[in-house]
Amino acid sequence: MAPKGAIDIPSWTTTQLALLDRELQSELQETTSLLNSTTPTSLSRAGLAITSLTVSSQRTGLGGKTVVELVPDPAVHSTGELPEHGIRVGDIVLLAEQPGGSARKREVKDLEGKGSRGVVVKVWKGAVSVALEREDDGEEDKVAGLKRGWIVKLADDVTYKRMNQTITKLQKMREEEYSSFIRVAFGLSSPSPVPEDLRLEDLTLKENGATAAPFEWIDPSLNDSQKEAIKFALASRDIALIHGPPGTGKTHTLIELILQMLKLKLRVLVCGPSNISVDNIVERLAPHKVPIVRLGHPARLLPCVLNHSLDVLTQTSEAAAIVKDVRKEMDMKQASIRKTKSGKERRTIYADLKELRKEFRERERKCVGSLVSTSKVVLATLHGAGGYQLRDDEFDVVIIDEASQALEAQCWVPLLRAKKAVLAGDHLQLPPTIKSLNSKTKIKAIEGEGIIKGMTLETTMFDRLLALHGSSIKRMLTTQYRMHEKIMRFPSDELYESKLVAAESVKERLLKDLPYEVEDTEDTAEPLIFFDTQGGDFPEKSEEEGIDKKPSKGLLMGESKSNEMEALLVKQHVQSLVDAGVKAEDIAVITPYNAQAKLGSVDGFQGREKEAVIVSLVRSNTEHEVGFLGEKRRLNVAMTRPRRSLTIIGDSETVSKGSKYLKRWMDFLEENADLRYPSVTSLTSK
Repeated sequence: MAPKGAIDIPSWTTTQLALLDRELQSELQETTSLLNSTTPTSLSRAGLAITSLTVSSQRTGLGGKTVVELVPDPAVHSTGELPEHGIRVGDIVLLAEQPGGSARKREVKDLEGKGSRGVVVKVWKGAVSVALEREDDGEEDKVAGLKRGWIVKLADDVTYKRMNQTITKLQKMREEEYSSFIRVAFGLSSPSPVPEDLRLEDLTLKENGATAAPFEWIDPSLNDSQKEAIKFALASRDIALIHGPPGTGKTHTLIELILQMLKLKLRVLVCGPSNISVDNIVERLAPHKVPIVRLGHPARLLPCVLNHSLDVLTQTSEAAAIVKDVRKEMDMKQASIRKTKSGKERRTIYADLKELRKEFRERERKCVGSLVSTSKVVLATLHGAGGYQLRDDEFDVVIIDEASQALEAQCWVPLLRAKKAVLAGDHLQLPPTIKSLNSKTKIKAIEGEGIIKGMTLETTMFDRLLALHGSSIKRMLTTQYRMHEKIMRFPSDELYESKLVAAESVKERLLKDLPYEVEDTEDTAEPLIFFDTQGGDFPEKSEEEGIDKKPSKGLLMGESKSNEMEALLVKQHVQSLVDAGVKAEDIAVITPYNAQAKLGSVDGFQGREKEAVIVSLVRSNTEHEVGFLGEKRRLNVAMTRPRRSLTIIGDSETVSKGSKYLKRWMDFLEENADLRYPSVTSLTSK
């Protein structure tokens, strides 16, 4: 009989597969809808496309894929830089001839048939590189014939396929095949307890019966809660959660943990949900000179990250010699395609390329196998961990950073064969974005045999394990190195059990103390300011009547709100900070609504920080509706971004009626912030 609270794995996997399918359909529907009804210019404005591109080169990338480099068309982009866009490394895109300005929407819709699908492998100011998905002659002909191209973002069905394959494998396992880790993850077994009186010496390597060497911290500056989390993660046999609230040095802690694991001669796989989350760890590990390999495409084009990427290592390492000559020959053939007009000559080149690709793959597989197997630490995105490069590799520990921003199905890609897992994250910040939950289209509830009612993709593995096993599997980091004490106080008391402590170096720092010249003004000498717009003079608008009456990004992204008077107040406050000497790059404006801000919505700002943050709450209406503001985790992200100054702009009458939590927040601001009541007259007269 299964223990109390145990989860039936067949039912869980059936429900996950149904939810993943619904999420994919929602994403495909959104993409199709946009392509069917939106012009290239509008897609570009929304950050979903880059227009007016020309092919500058083609080369051979990993797996023999053709990598096309695209640069801005100088006739359109005189600066030589790409226009502002939202295309990121790892995005699935369509590369095609750009429809003319007068193109009917049907021409945009038909692009899938005419264009070439690929994955973005590199983005920088002056170019974007795309690895083509297919390798037949027709695809390369399409690219070779491009006059003015564009790329448009598509739904990422590739990630869903990999998650599906992983969850299906778990579904098909017989109970006797479950590893001890799988059993603990679903509550079929209890986690092995970590002794209360654990000594650091118990964690050192004992070889050939010798006495344990004294335990030494690689970074002695770690605080007590960081050391406790590392000690706990090293001692745990199956699962350890590291809860890292904002600014508590979670990544710093993970680096020490990885280095200590290497001292214990453990082999470690480190994953994260995004390329940036993985690059952060590569960047911090690189100076320690440990043998590491980064699978996939780094988003950060820093030498310390690129030099450890598989793409670069397969060209520069000793093992790379076996593929070098084939790659060179393939690159020469790629270059000659663009110069060849004759169809017969092209067919000959394509035939040669096909043979070379086959040989290249065989040689590259040996090279990759050698690089990966000799690496003590392998880093990849959760999706990338399911690639062929790790098919036969075993690791002692899998570490997942930003685990509370990942779908649980994604986490199972590296964890299905894991012996032990360490998950780091903050379940009190934003969960992964689930499009099917936010869709305007009414989606039918999932029903049927084996479906677990009430389960959603928003429940992350971090959440679920915490609910299943309680705080015995978790350690929390408690010293934060980001925020002024006054900024930290409310989130600490409300969400982090009053356990956060501001480090001495940050607890009293203000904008006027910045390491460059800033005047001492009423705005730079206050850590917490609240502009209370109550009284009905700062009304919100729905997006169709948004700022400057133009369609905003919100129109493509779903319902949004704006508040023109709040935007004017934001502008005035930013100006007063800049006039006092605060650099513009040290200031951020964030809001829960796309239609309100060009600088960034809360969802896009998680993980980042600025010296001064201005939060525009937007909502102000007689019905006291608060929408997104009711989401504690979204607000938590907004209020924990600043280092020295947090300014809140909002209507306390509307906001305080939204929930008990919001009422407590408004009361806190009234008591602790520098309270100001702005005048509409003074704003509009300037």
